[in-house]
Amino acid sequence: MAQAYERFRPGYPDRLFDMVAAYAGHPPRTALEIGAGTGKATRLFARRGVAVTATEPDGAMLAELRKHVPAHVRAVRAAFEDVREGERYGLVYAAAALHWTTPQGRWSRMAGLLEPGGVFASFGGPFRLADPAVEEAVRAARAPFLESDEVPSPDGTPPEHTMQWPGTELQRSEWFTDVQQSLIERKLTISARDYVGHLSTISAYLVLPAAARKQVFDRIARVLPERVGIAADLTVHLARRRDEG
Repeated sequence: MAQAYERFRPGYPDRLFDMVAAYAGHPPRTALEIGAGTGKATRLFARRGVAVTATEPDGAMLAELRKHVPAHVRAVRAAFEDVREGERYGLVYAAAALHWTTPQGRWSRMAGLLEPGGVFASFGGPFRLADPAVEEAVRAARAPFLESDEVPSPDGTPPEHTMQWPGTELQRSEWFTDVQQSLIERKLTISARDYVGHLSTISAYLVLPAAARKQVFDRIARVLPERVGIAADLTVHLARRRDEG
């Protein structure tokens, strides 16, 4: 699974770093990453000079991460809830991983890991087929096994609302202010094989029995053109830790 994540999940564009730095008012010096996976986002921040501590609870993911990140990245096997408090960072961020964290106490703990005035960032988004006809064919192929393969909003925010999760929670939190939501548009073209490979990293498919998972992937592969266009837009949420006192 770690190798599939590394092969099939796309990296992150430089403009994401630029957006975070502009919001902060300066490039962050130190950062804590939550749920780093194989280090796709880690690489973006580390190559721009940030001292990144990348945390990830899965040992295989962390081993894959260590193959691809600069030597100055500190890799720590830990879930967000297990990160030791004490050290504080200019930036804490999560790349498509925040929904794995425990809701209770999430924001007070997040604030405790940030310097006063430090920045929290969360970014990610669905991997959607750009052609409506292809999307409908895939939906029909998937239907006997899954109604949807998207991660629902953790707090139930409807998709038509202007502010999406986790911005909704951040706006309600006493620990954060200046909540902003932005969109980075990304268009990709990949092979049908790589698209099915990407699906193999999606939680909705991972929870299916192995036989059903193979069936649904075979059905989807049969309805895909040789190459598929993808809308892989990133929704970026930024917030600032309130000053203490």
